[in-house]
Amino acid sequence: MAILTWTPPSPVAVTASWDTQQRPSYNPNAPRKLKPTPNLKPSPPITLPTRTDPSVFDILKRPTQEVTPVKVDLDDTYLGYERWLPTPPKVEKPRSVFNAATLAYIGDCIYELYARRHFLYPPLSIEQYNDRVTSVVRCEAQDALLQELLNDSFLSNTERDVLRWGKNINSTKTRTKKRAGAAVYNRASSLETLIGYLYLTNVNRLEKLMVRLGFSTGASAEMILKEINGAKPVQ
Repeated sequence: MAILTWTPPSPVAVTASWDTQQRPSYNPNAPRKLKPTPNLKPSPPITLPTRTDPSVFDILKRPTQEVTPVKVDLDDTYLGYERWLPTPPKVEKPRSVFNAATLAYIGDCIYELYARRHFLYPPLSIEQYNDRVTSVVRCEAQDALLQELLNDSFLSNTERDVLRWGKNINSTKTRTKKRAGAAVYNRASSLETLIGYLYLTNVNRLEKLMVRLGFSTGASAEMILKEINGAKPVQ
């Protein structure tokens, strides 16, 4: 009977390696790294046109075909019609009754009423009306008009004092104030305060002030009357 013996082989050294860094999972939607093509010419740079918004002075300019406003007495009527502004309450000393914020509140309304009346002619769509009025009633436009007004001697000492008074209005943070800055916002509020003050004390002076700022007061009405009189009757 044969006896079989088994001799174990000599030990064999085995080497192995593995990645210890965690790899991200496969994403089929991930952008692929494209190899650069040597013959591909770089595309020319694209220059986008810069948008330049018109200034408030250009916006307030009336059409060239408008007739020259007629000089009339501002004490009683204008162009044969009674005053178009609502009758203000009789207050001898508004600064002793109202604070600056209250006068700016009513002044903002009067200012926008002038702006809407200024753009009433020629007839436009509601969107065009809103765009033009918004570009004039925003605080940046009011600040530009005020700076132009302060460069001459049109304002009296009392009116300049009202501007300084209205400039110190304490208001909460709003989007408009954040966009334009506190300085521009406060100067615009001072102009609204002056308009509210003149509305309560001297409407004729207010009319002259708004004309000085560039708002029309009678030419648009003349144009509307001429257009109506010259229009052909509808068949």
